[in-house]
Amino acid sequence: MNPVKTLNELKAIREQLKSGNKKVVFTNGCFDLIHAGHVDYLSKAKEMGDVLIVGLNSDSSVKRIKGSKRPILKETERKFILSNLKPVDYIVIFDEDTPEKLIKELVPDILVKGADWKLDDIVGKDVVLANGGEVKTIKFVSDQSTTKIIEEIVKRYKD
Repeated sequence: MNPVKTLNELKAIREQLKSGNKKVVFTNGCFDLIHAGHVDYLSKAKEMGDVLIVGLNSDSSVKRIKGSKRPILKETERKFILSNLKPVDYIVIFDEDTPEKLIKELVPDILVKGADWKLDDIVGKDVVLANGGEVKTIKFVSDQSTTKIIEEIVKRYKD
């Protein structure tokens, strides 16, 4: 089964899951240079419900958010890696800067972001709460980030 779906495909799947009383968790991100912190985060997100949907920023979206030198890994590679991680049930690519449209269309039961986000700043919070859902944050156990990995590589190979 290919976990990468279009928004329309996921909307149909979401309806089936809702009728089966399955709890849908949604998170999003760039997931560039996937590391242990990402895997830990996705595992914890999946534990919050029955199905985990990941909104993955497109290459152009990552470039706008992170700068012209990103992403390091192209969308096809990031999508492939995420597709093969055990906690991830479905992936949907989005080209916007935020996943607001996805959240409005899918209306997940639980919206999850990293604890570096203030609850008031989480995009889609209003939609999820208005529909009886929950918004949660996950504390990072790893002090790892893609930016830190890139900085370490540059530092080691500068000379």
